Amino acid sequence: MTAAGPPWTPLDFEALRATRLEDRPSKVRVEDFGRAWEPGGSLADFLDRLPGLLAAAELRRAVKSVGEAVKRGSTVLLGMGAHPVKVGLNPVLVDALQRGIFTGLAFNVACVIHDVELALAGKTSEDVASQLDGGCFGAAAETAEFIHGAVARAFEEGGKGLGQAVGERLLAQEAPYRELSLLATAARLGVPVTVHVALGTDIVHMHPGMDGAATGALSHRDFRLFCRLVSTLAQGVYINLGSAVVLPEVFLKAFSVARNLGFPLDRLTTIDMDFQNQYRSRVNVVERPVRGTGKGIALVGHHEIMFPLLMAGVVEWLEREIMQVGPR
Repeated sequence: MTAAGPPWTPLDFEALRATRLEDRPSKVRVEDFGRAWEPGGSLADFLDRLPGLLAAAELRRAVKSVGEAVKRGSTVLLGMGAHPVKVGLNPVLVDALQRGIFTGLAFNVACVIHDVELALAGKTSEDVASQLDGGCFGAAAETAEFIHGAVARAFEEGGKGLGQAVGERLLAQEAPYRELSLLATAARLGVPVTVHVALGTDIVHMHPGMDGAATGALSHRDFRLFCRLVSTLAQGVYINLGSAVVLPEVFLKAFSVARNLGFPLDRLTTIDMDFQNQYRSRVNVVERPVRGTGKGIALVGHHEIMFPLLMAGVVEWLEREIMQVGPR
């Protein structure tokens, strides 16, 4: 810079070293592109036509991972919050249970509440804002009485956790909509359901019938059962569906218990499904448990779209495998 020149002059690009496009590594290639839809195709065709990039590739990996685990008899666990029930996914989940896709289920109490209300009344999910103003939020007597009744009886008899207790009571009392209940279906099929209580977080904790000792005892038994299920996850799949805090934390502790007791958990696939990225589900499900030994998959999107798509893909994958093997 000369004294007479401006204080800053543009940089001269003449000496810039150029590279060849054909030699440069690229993250996107035409082979990875999706293909346009042709009417009349199957769901498998649709999945095959998705781009081989980002979430589309992860969805296909998730479908294959669950399908392969089911085919070889490995454990597939589903940890779930209440939102999937509230957006109408019970028929999809019931179908998956009946097909033997899930080895076990893990719920928070909100999931139990909504499942019980559906089984008893064919409806659930109150308008919190309008009910809160009048002091009526969470005050439905039947919901609390049913759950606390199941807990009290199971606590007195011993030998059952909260998930089994509620599911069996729905069957025993022939709840009108029990065919849509996850708890009742699991109890009928003998699929273990564990329920993980965080005291004070759910409407049933407000009612006079709440017994903290009984509820805690049954939930702790469920936690130990969940640890047993997690201990069998080698080459299996764990799915976290719509739980941002409780289930990711419970899963991480159960995973630690299983590792501490010497159970191998290699080649585990974890799948987190939520409509936004959450810190705990990302680190406690997708990252930490599979570091160096497995794979983690994050699928962000609305539950009412993404989960049916995943389950439909798994059903199609398994059907295609059966057809390829042929009759025995």
